[in-house]
Amino acid sequence: MINTEKLKWGIVGLGNIAHQFASDLVLLDNMILKGCASRDSEKASEFASKYTIEKVYSSYDALFEDDEIEIVYIATPHDSHAELTLKALESGKHVLCEKPLALSYSDAVKMIEASRKNNKFFMEAFWTRFIPAMQDVLQKINSGAIGSVNYIKADFAFHGSEIENKRLFDKNLGGGALFDIGVYPLFLSYIILGKPNEIISKAIKHKNDIDLQTSMILQYESAQSVLHVSIVSESDMKALISGTEGRIELNAPWYVANGFSLFKEDQESVFNLPATGKGYAHEAIECFNCIRNGQIESELWSHQNSLELSGMVEKIKNQIKLSF
Repeated sequence: MINTEKLKWGIVGLGNIAHQFASDLVLLDNMILKGCASRDSEKASEFASKYTIEKVYSSYDALFEDDEIEIVYIATPHDSHAELTLKALESGKHVLCEKPLALSYSDAVKMIEASRKNNKFFMEAFWTRFIPAMQDVLQKINSGAIGSVNYIKADFAFHGSEIENKRLFDKNLGGGALFDIGVYPLFLSYIILGKPNEIISKAIKHKNDIDLQTSMILQYESAQSVLHVSIVSESDMKALISGTEGRIELNAPWYVANGFSLFKEDQESVFNLPATGKGYAHEAIECFNCIRNGQIESELWSHQNSLELSGMVEKIKNQIKLSF
């Protein structure tokens, strides 16, 4: 019999994305936010008060050691993802870790190995994979609604501020466009077309050597993806998926699209598929279902999926000469 008790969550790292995740988690009846931890005790207390969280921890380790916590959501800056994931898994916790998994492919491998060794569920928090619009887009593509996909265009770009968005520009925290947002358009190409045969990438760098903007061409046997990310300029934030018999345009911002349009034979079909809350609820539901079914990975965003995406990011990192 499947255990249907509420899944007890702990959150480490209480920045903006943790707030967005928590605001979605409290919408779900089968989840409970049991604890939160931050290196800033005042921030932890405020976070706990806002989301009615019972337990506040003075350290991440204290949360990992609490037997009541079943799953840990790791929402710290990129540079600590690998270290904290390994600690949590070795402490017997399931883990949902924010993207990107790590700043190197070798660390991503270690995280997957730790999940398997400790027999604990582990997933990269690629929430876009689970939103209703993306699920429906993939279903339509797989059923041949636009024929064979031969072109994808996707941007993720915005004006960042070195004063207001310090983490984005901090090399020590894994800042820059590629690791912070580049994984999104790469994900879209990968989930539709798989691993490319070749990647060509170019970047414009900051004085501290992070990438401010990066453009990428992914070459497949009979398809190409043209992708761009930037933390210093804007784009329309739409995504185009073109096939031999039609095309799909995801509404902006495409990575949390509330719907899309399908164009075929001079006809436009509009699909409205809003997400629950801000969109993070759907990945939390996937965690619940997998854990209660005794799985250590999701079939929709598997360990292998994360590793292959990490490998693509590593190639681009080397091409544009990023080092952390």
